[in-house]
Amino acid sequence: MNRARQLAALPAGRRSKWVVLVVWILALMALGPLAGKLTGAENNQTSSWLPGSAESTKVLDLQGQFVSTETVPTVVVYTRDSGITQADMQKATADAGAFAKVDHVLSPVPPPHPSADGKALQTTVMIDMSKNGWNNLGPAVDSMRTIATTGDQGLTAHVGGPGGFGADQSKAFAGIDGTLLYSTLAVVIVLLLLTYRSPTLWLLPLISSGTALIASQAVIYLLAAHAGLTVNGQSQGILTVLVIGAGTDYALLLVARYREELRRHQDRHEAMAEAIHRAGPAILASAATVAVSMLCLMFAQMNSTSGLGPVCAIGVGIALLAMTTLLPALLVICGRWVFWPVRPSFGSAEPTETGLWARIGGGIARRPRIVWIGTTLALGALALGMLSLKADGLSSAGAFTNTPDSVSAQTVIDGHFPAGTGSPLRIISDASGADQVVTALNRLDGHGLTGVTPPVTRNGLAYTTATLTSSPDSQAAENTVDAARAAVHAVPGAHAYVGGDTAVRLDVQRASNHDNQVIIPVVLGVVLLILGLLLRAIVAPIVLILTVVLSFAAALGISSLAFTHLFHFQAEDNAFPLFVFVFLVALGIDYNIFLMTRVREESVKRGTRRGALAGLAATGGVITSAGLILASTFGVLGTLPIVGFAEIGFAVCLGVLLDTFVVRSILVTALAMDLDHRLWWPSALSHKRADADAEQREPLATR
Repeated sequence: MNRARQLAALPAGRRSKWVVLVVWILALMALGPLAGKLTGAENNQTSSWLPGSAESTKVLDLQGQFVSTETVPTVVVYTRDSGITQADMQKATADAGAFAKVDHVLSPVPPPHPSADGKALQTTVMIDMSKNGWNNLGPAVDSMRTIATTGDQGLTAHVGGPGGFGADQSKAFAGIDGTLLYSTLAVVIVLLLLTYRSPTLWLLPLISSGTALIASQAVIYLLAAHAGLTVNGQSQGILTVLVIGAGTDYALLLVARYREELRRHQDRHEAMAEAIHRAGPAILASAATVAVSMLCLMFAQMNSTSGLGPVCAIGVGIALLAMTTLLPALLVICGRWVFWPVRPSFGSAEPTETGLWARIGGGIARRPRIVWIGTTLALGALALGMLSLKADGLSSAGAFTNTPDSVSAQTVIDGHFPAGTGSPLRIISDASGADQVVTALNRLDGHGLTGVTPPVTRNGLAYTTATLTSSPDSQAAENTVDAARAAVHAVPGAHAYVGGDTAVRLDVQRASNHDNQVIIPVVLGVVLLILGLLLRAIVAPIVLILTVVLSFAAALGISSLAFTHLFHFQAEDNAFPLFVFVFLVALGIDYNIFLMTRVREESVKRGTRRGALAGLAATGGVITSAGLILASTFGVLGTLPIVGFAEIGFAVCLGVLLDTFVVRSILVTALAMDLDHRLWWPSALSHKRADADAEQREPLATR
């Protein structure tokens, strides 16, 4: 028995299985309490999402010398269509006094001021975030909304600005971790019950993936608390879906192979050792592909994107460890009865050899070239929907799937006040050039800017603000940021930076575009290398990469059309193409790995055409189940009220389904049959036309 077989047999040994179980129990006892602390270690501050080199990030880092970076401006607006009355002014003034008494609101609150058209009032309130961070925002804004909306029904009140948007976003994210976890578990349980048709077997993959999630959260918490790893609400939400989804996929492949080997081995320990030995390389290559692809995100300029990479890689790595050690030990401890009521008995026939996927493979074998050309053309047509993709970022209003109060407030502000009220540009420069910077900004008065404030100086730096005349999340406002930057950068020796909410949005958009251009080619190269090492060929990896890219393009095309015409989303989030690409290429290639490793194994004995048919028959059912589970887990993201999550969830779910039912089962199988032994070039298998292949070519084509 070689080294690989000895390692494979370790979790399935008669004594070592108990050692594996005890080690995991002890690890769970130690790590469990730490996992619950991960949410508290999240860093959702704006600077934690931004690229460190961005101009707006530099302003965020420096503006704390002039204004508190732990206060958030919140704008209360009142409107009456017939015009603001004296009684309305009195109410708004009284409300300002009441706001000052709300917990975490900084007093005094300035009195309201009217709009030029006399139909609206506006009060700016500062909320203190210094003690409990963003936890202060929601309760304070809720109290302010209650105060503002109480009274005359003819006077309409809304709470918006950065504080209002932040509170509504926090409410949308409230309970997201629990919602995602329980929804994902519910989906996985239902699909495992349908897959295994056993009242007991589904528990073991679920226990193993749940253990992997807890261990992942604990390890990531330790790195976030002590090693500077950035974790935010986005990365933790995706971690939950990824670990349970990918872990369950690995479990399905292992259990399917174990069930096969139980029909060939009387001793279940030997059957599991052989199952791990045979399925292990595919599971390892799959996990390595996902983990390394995730690590490629560390090349991103966006801190939120680069932080997501190691979080997901750690999750996938621990899921791999759990599914190749804990799950085998549990299966062997339980014995064959866990498959009840359909227990695989020794010597019984393997049902996949004559099942649905064997018949589908036989149909493809009759005209493989016509099948893959037709499938490619169909997917290419679907990919044309990408022409309508608008991944230039979401406005504050477009970030929600509903219309929260802060969005209504911004509509009122846009209609009655300078649209940038509450979200000014913030300019920091050397004190020596402050007056020239203000002069340069004043030249833009009437051309996107107004209300440039006198500079405040401290520690050799100067700070000033200017109000945008366009909505802070509009293209016009972004153009004004560029104009302001060009103006202040031209001041000799001022070393001026322009920041603020609109500048942040602009810098995020540009950093995301950079990340797309850099990371996508790197991921493709890494995946191609892993496939080449696994399959010991060049042609097969290139074919697989091309099919997954085609699947990604088709998924993006369909998603873009759905977002515009079905869901009526404003646009796609900046990070949408990159995240969908990484998840679909990394996860979609999984199913090709599962299929092609089995095809290669069978091709050695039967020839490539017969091997492709046998590989599809053997893996078709398990890959279909895995694809449905993974698609459903990502689909859970689509139920959240945040457009960015909903878009990623929908597109990845759709792409996984395309990979499962079209790309892997039809396109890849047809290409393998048509290319025949040339698929394995330049390995020895490509030069070997097996006798069995030649002898059985005719029966294969006429099934």
